[in-house]
Amino acid sequence: MLKLMATRSALMSIFLAMLTPAGARAANPSQSAHSREFWRAIVKNRFAVPADEQVYPLIEELNGYLGSTDPELRDDLAYSVIGVWVRHQDLSTTQLNRLADEWRANLRAGIGESGTDTVFKRSFSALCLASLAHREFRSPFLGPQRYAELLSAALTYLHDERDLRGFDPSKGWIHATAHTADLLANLAANPLLAPQDQPRLLRALAERLSSAHVIFSYGEQDRLANVAAVIVQRKDFDHAAFQRWLNDLNTDQKVWDQSPPRLELLRTFENDSYLLEALAAHLSAAPEIPQTTEARQAVLKILERR
Repeated sequence: MLKLMATRSALMSIFLAMLTPAGARAANPSQSAHSREFWRAIVKNRFAVPADEQVYPLIEELNGYLGSTDPELRDDLAYSVIGVWVRHQDLSTTQLNRLADEWRANLRAGIGESGTDTVFKRSFSALCLASLAHREFRSPFLGPQRYAELLSAALTYLHDERDLRGFDPSKGWIHATAHTADLLANLAANPLLAPQDQPRLLRALAERLSSAHVIFSYGEQDRLANVAAVIVQRKDFDHAAFQRWLNDLNTDQKVWDQSPPRLELLRTFENDSYLLEALAAHLSAAPEIPQTTEARQAVLKILERR
């Protein structure tokens, strides 16, 4: 009887496993079908997909590592492989949209927490979405509605993320602000960006800097500045909206109305200054067209008075 019960138990386990979606099984790294050496070999082989494997199930398996505190699993392997495959491998529209939905949902996992490990899944999902938005720009698949939803989700995440750490010596890169900026830069380049979304994006950059409780020190201002630089290079660039944004940003000089300055205002002033300096550099490296020249001159004029 005991032997029969054990057999039935084993058969039931197999049956339940067959009913469980492959992506759900892969979501738990401890149940991963592949070893760390398997993924290392893919990276070493210039991200070639093994001959006996399919891309989408492998990406779903790697998704289980996006929240890992192990920097090799999360960054060097999971994100690095996903980023290359999402940009270059043959994935269907359905598969790409499923990934977009999954990563968008991850942006809300543990949102509002700070100093905890939940930030890794949010941050690296934003970075995976940046790769997906890069593909969307070159080979559209989202459509206007899904694009608008992704843009809104990215802006909401930039506003709501409270964990602003850049790097941890044992857990590696965290960098939620920079990763979200990468996503927004790719979305800002897309023709689907509505003209009214240009000032919306620019305001989001300023609000992220003014709401930060730190002076960013891991290049976040540079990555945020890149979003503005991408907007400047659009064919439908709204220079008037850009100039209004610069003028609003420059009101941070009220920090000097008091001596000593208030710390929260000083943080904003320093973050804004680093962003403006990075923006001037981005625009100097951009193609020399009238709108980039005009925008760069406007930024430099602001910087001269700081």
